[in-house]
Amino acid sequence: MGDAMTAARPMQIGELAERTGLSIRTLRHYDEIGLLRPSARTDGGFRLYTADDESRLLLIRRMKPLGYSLEQMGELLAVVDGLDTDPADATLAARLDGIRDEAQRRREDLRRKLAAAEEFVAQLEAR
Repeated sequence: MGDAMTAARPMQIGELAERTGLSIRTLRHYDEIGLLRPSARTDGGFRLYTADDESRLLLIRRMKPLGYSLEQMGELLAVVDGLDTDPADATLAARLDGIRDEAQRRREDLRRKLAAAEEFVAQLEAR
């Protein structure tokens, strides 16, 4: 993904989009709704993102195939942020457990759908 020097310097929106496979439009939207705010801005107003921002964005991106809404993604990020601040918060830990259980259910549903899609494609290929 790049050397330590690349990871340490802030990225503009285009580089972050390229590194994560998401569009600039999506990143701008995430900023507008507060899901992923850039860590800084240049004097000219350009968004600047850090390696931590990239990690957060990759977490968001990994939620997308499981069908999470933007609101649900924001809720998860709030729980993660809260636990980063106070790892002993039992309420947040319980919420994270619930989110983890739901993610596992969604993953299993996705696996069932993928298996059905593979069967369908195999039937088409057999014709």
